[in-house]
Amino acid sequence: MQSKNELGDYLRARRAVVMPWDVGLPDGGERRVPGLRRDEVALLAGVSTDYYIRLEQGRERHPSEQVLRAIAGALRLDGSAAGHLFRLGLPALATAAAEPAVAADLLRLMDGMRDVPAFVVGVAQDVLAANAMARELYRGFARYDNLLRMIFLDPFAREFYVDWDKAAHVAVGNLRASSSQFPGDERIERVVGELSVRSPAFTGLWARYEVRPRTQEDKHFRHPHVGELRLHFEALAVTSAPGQHLSVYSAEPGSAGADALILLRRLAERDSAPAGQDTAEEGEVRS
Repeated sequence: MQSKNELGDYLRARRAVVMPWDVGLPDGGERRVPGLRRDEVALLAGVSTDYYIRLEQGRERHPSEQVLRAIAGALRLDGSAAGHLFRLGLPALATAAAEPAVAADLLRLMDGMRDVPAFVVGVAQDVLAANAMARELYRGFARYDNLLRMIFLDPFAREFYVDWDKAAHVAVGNLRASSSQFPGDERIERVVGELSVRSPAFTGLWARYEVRPRTQEDKHFRHPHVGELRLHFEALAVTSAPGQHLSVYSAEPGSAGADALILLRRLAERDSAPAGQDTAEEGEVRS
């Protein structure tokens, strides 16, 4: 469930992780709060302490772009984190999410990617469509429906993701980025609500307010039949459907990851073949 004072929650969370020496301020001995105090943020941003306190408490709801830019600098926010601050402080920047239906042309494009796992996710990381390779990659999960739910609620995730902590951290940062771009989205709120109740690990990461849109990264999986896969991930925004992304995994030609993708493709083809039909490649997988 989203807080009614998202801007204040975000400011408190981010100033808690900025140390005085990070911004050229003296430590000042024992401190009662982690990170910066409110008056220190106000000093660095060039606003009055009273104004900044009202901003955190939700009593000031119309900050200017200039003030937000100054606070972003004071808190050392990077581009993604500053963008989140602007969307919280200037709601007019919000975007409406697309419907969850995947366009037919995009489905054809994705299904034509026979050598790599490809799938389309929505604003709340729901899997809206997937090709045979992607379904085979995630086959060990009880349900292939929402990446956040899979990571935090399915025990198989701890085996599948070689570095589960990193996968969890990245997934939550990505959801934060989506919630910033699509504030008040009903599906995001349902996912956050469910995971907040059922997963203490999610709750702890969500409270950190780290905004990290996932566009590309190297992934390390452990597949139950193929073994370990080191793949490169790319998320391509679907411009005709705001909030949707085409996610694709690939591997360097000639690498162990490329060999693993060949095995994964053979498994996908075997599972999609009509009953009773054997292929030469299927025999190679069995052997």
